[in-house]
Amino acid sequence: MIRSEHLSLSTWSLHRLLGPLRWTIWDDASRTPAIREEFQPAEMELLELPAVLAQRGFRFLEVCHFHFPATEEAYVKKLKAAFEASGVIFHTLLVDYGDISSPDEGRREADIRYLQGWIDVAAQAGARAVRIVAGEQPAGDAAAIARSCEALRSLDAYASAQGVRIVTENFRSLTSTISSWSAVLVGFGQKQATIVDFGNLTEEEKEAGIAFGAPQAHSIHAKPDYLADGSIDTESFGRLLDIVKSSGCEAPVSIIFDRPGNMWEGIEAIRAVMVR
Repeated sequence: MIRSEHLSLSTWSLHRLLGPLRWTIWDDASRTPAIREEFQPAEMELLELPAVLAQRGFRFLEVCHFHFPATEEAYVKKLKAAFEASGVIFHTLLVDYGDISSPDEGRREADIRYLQGWIDVAAQAGARAVRIVAGEQPAGDAAAIARSCEALRSLDAYASAQGVRIVTENFRSLTSTISSWSAVLVGFGQKQATIVDFGNLTEEEKEAGIAFGAPQAHSIHAKPDYLADGSIDTESFGRLLDIVKSSGCEAPVSIIFDRPGNMWEGIEAIRAVMVR
């Protein structure tokens, strides 16, 4: 269904193995983004992951920002070297924080400055792109969509100067419907500028949403549904993958696994369905 050369992974699929999750939250008291750390065991270092993925046959990796244990230049250079040595491509730095659609100008400007810092990190690490959340305001809010698109265009100009692309995703409320997601992409105005996540679409819009997003995808986040016995619903998952394939999409396809149990086993079970 998916060619092996398109096989990718998100670090979210290993979030119980890569050490503490460093979530970013908005601190109303200081009016700045702040870090809240959540313990997870460190069975593997992020610096080791590109080589491990190369051995397992993955071609691309998307890294969640909260998996970076440090952002100092010396560490980021080591990460870039690890990718280069492995041959795995650092496809996307996934920043899971920020409301660039907020009507609160101070919040919006602070978040944009914060996101610029992650664009700097992505450029230093050799990432192809940074995924920016379009916004947390309600879907269909025209003013919020306009604010989001203005910020996306501004961040894209900032990133382009450093050789990095900006993409968004059907992630969080502003892009939670096809119509609102489409309005954001039209207003942003860039090609191949969205990630398409199976798990973030409603059941009513899932197939139509994938058909809409796949032709303009930077990457696909392939997250299956599961049956009552815990096995993958191969029929529904196969149908969604077929929609991606029939669209002509050539983007990397990242396995998304976030259920209980052994994470590598869960990843390999999804891979067995995807790559045939």
